[in-house]
Amino acid sequence: MATNPDRSSYFPAIEKKYGQPMSYWFDQMEEIADRKYPEQIAYLRENHGFSQAHANALVMYSRGSKSAHRVHTLDEYLEPSDETKRATVRAIFTAIMSKYPKMELVIAWNQPMLRLDGQYIFGVSVLTNYILMAPWSKDVLAEFAPRLTDYKVNKKTIQVPVDWKPDVKLLRDMAAARIAEVAP
Repeated sequence: MATNPDRSSYFPAIEKKYGQPMSYWFDQMEEIADRKYPEQIAYLRENHGFSQAHANALVMYSRGSKSAHRVHTLDEYLEPSDETKRATVRAIFTAIMSKYPKMELVIAWNQPMLRLDGQYIFGVSVLTNYILMAPWSKDVLAEFAPRLTDYKVNKKTIQVPVDWKPDVKLLRDMAAARIAEVAP
């Protein structure tokens, strides 16, 4: 997996692995420009042996998406959300970061995440009708299940209302459990 979010970072590997310069691959994409995304991916995989990652990089680049990063800051992430959702997300992160000020708020997988010493501790996703929180651990979710009975708990996430008044103690306790889990 490329760590550089720029889709063009895949180009040297594509040229080496599939034996043609990028100009050739761009010409191929021009020929199938009218096809839908899945059809373009299938074309590259079936006719040229592309991996999913290489096919995705070329197709998305050809469609005008030069980077896998869509947002770079929490404010950019929250831009499409209404003020209620923005306030809730900020309150969630503030509750945790005020207890653990060494955590950094980063954007990973185009979602806001809290990271400590290179380890993901907590993430949030804003959806239309609710907010998902993720403590990055099934074990942490299982440990806190008795305290999560008022919420919908999925395999890896906790669903809360968009106007949720954060349970500061719960958030900090889950963060502490995740920190303990990843501590060396």
